Amino acid sequence: MTPSVRTGIGWDSHKLVAERKLILGGVELEHTHGLLGHSDADVLTHAIIDALLGAAGLDDIGAHFPDTDAAFKDADSLVLLRDVVARVRSAGFAIDHVDSTVIMERPKLSPHRAAIRATLAEALGLDGGQVNVKASTGEGLGFVGRGEGVAALAVATVSAR
Repeated sequence: MTPSVRTGIGWDSHKLVAERKLILGGVELEHTHGLLGHSDADVLTHAIIDALLGAAGLDDIGAHFPDTDAAFKDADSLVLLRDVVARVRSAGFAIDHVDSTVIMERPKLSPHRAAIRATLAEALGLDGGQVNVKASTGEGLGFVGRGEGVAALAVATVSAR
């Protein structure tokens, strides 16, 4: 028997480097460094994608959008997210809620959270109350604390239609 409500978790991290854009949740943030990756390296959107795929039992981001495929070079992660939303719905699920946390030292996320939340809600086909974006730091510990990278964690809840 398939449960009527399912939850998935997603996590991603990318290294900060010069001469790249810093894009989180589809919003470009002004910063001296951006995230290195095959696509736009949007760690927040990637974590949400994995959470949705996990909740629907549809494998992971690498299975659908491998970094070995040139088609996804510099890909807009919001386009990938919209694709995943369609796959989740085709598998018979409705997306109920997404909760996420971005872990980074700089820049501060709070001035951008409303825009990120709205952008993600639109891509997910949800209202803003169904999408939550939080921020934390590494408190000086690890790669995040040293300002070497950014990580994101997401949880998605879906229900059978």
